[in-house]
Amino acid sequence: IGFQVENAMSSIAAAWALGIDWTVIRRGLATFVNDAATAPGRFNLFDYKGATLIADYGHNPDAIQALCNAVATMPAQRRMVVISGAGDRRDEDIRKQTQILGGVFDDVVLYEDQCQRGRADGEVLALLREGLQGASRTSRVEEIRGEFLAIDTALG
Repeated sequence: IGFQVENAMSSIAAAWALGIDWTVIRRGLATFVNDAATAPGRFNLFDYKGATLIADYGHNPDAIQALCNAVATMPAQRRMVVISGAGDRRDEDIRKQTQILGGVFDDVVLYEDQCQRGRADGEVLALLREGLQGASRTSRVEEIRGEFLAIDTALG
């Protein structure tokens, strides 16, 4: 994933600038594991009943594009995504996220959680739905109230 390489490069540069020994930097890179325990929500891969699940907390268009670029390289018969939007983002950024997803995923489960960061109930869902209008790939959209119910719905 391109942005993860960029993040690693930035970390290496910061460590080098702080005078950390190269051996320590190399060891840190060699032993880093990108899983839910060490980097939760950062492109964590899981296997579930033969399907590849990815947990990623990308919450802006650039992060969603990076996610989609990676997903597009993975073989799949069908692609499904569960997404909500952070209410403290600009309307156009919330819409753009699902515009991007609509070109890569067949099924989209939109959810609204309890914390809408200043938005009225249903406002973020409406913006996400607007972003999917005219989607080139998405053929099914479902709206769910609550993160865990949305995930259960997708897995069921």
